[in-house]
Amino acid sequence: MELRIVHLFLAEAFSDIESSFVLQALNAPPVPTLKKRYQVKTVAESSAPVTTAGGITILPDITLAELAPAQSAMLILPGSPVWPYGKHAAAVEKARAFLEQDVPVAAICEATVALAKAGLLNGRQHTSNIPEYLLVENYEGYELYQYQPVVTDGNLITASGLAPLDFAYHILTKLQAYPPRVLGAWYSMYETMNAEYFFDLHRAAEAES
Repeated sequence: MELRIVHLFLAEAFSDIESSFVLQALNAPPVPTLKKRYQVKTVAESSAPVTTAGGITILPDITLAELAPAQSAMLILPGSPVWPYGKHAAAVEKARAFLEQDVPVAAICEATVALAKAGLLNGRQHTSNIPEYLLVENYEGYELYQYQPVVTDGNLITASGLAPLDFAYHILTKLQAYPPRVLGAWYSMYETMNAEYFFDLHRAAEAES
């Protein structure tokens, strides 16, 4: 089976932490016997290397100009301190195109501010770090703000920067990356740090093989 591609946008100085759980879960199944369905590719405004907040330098796989929604299963926008200042406007417009073509978009932390400024949170339930964080130009969605770590509304996933695990869980659920029992055990293993879920994860994987 051909792998579907999930695209991670490389914002300037983006947070390594906020996408860490989902990148590993998509690229490396938590149990080797599980079928891998997705592969992550990186995308940036240019082909120049991008350095993360943690100091890791990444060479993008493709540029935004080369990315079409029809080629992607999802666009992930990690947080970066540059989003609230209007940088990466082309990535926001690409997110708009994704949503208009019914392809999912997932944004976390400061990336939610960029979507708010573009009016993309209006009419959709959503979350962020705090509601006041989104009080920016063109934002008219205050009444739809949810006091939750992560919110999925149709094809849009938004998250607090303090919820990378829950962000990953919502993304993996949306993509149906793994069977529900497997995904539930995977999430519980990290959320509770209870070793029993490690064994439950392997039992669930065995049941699927």
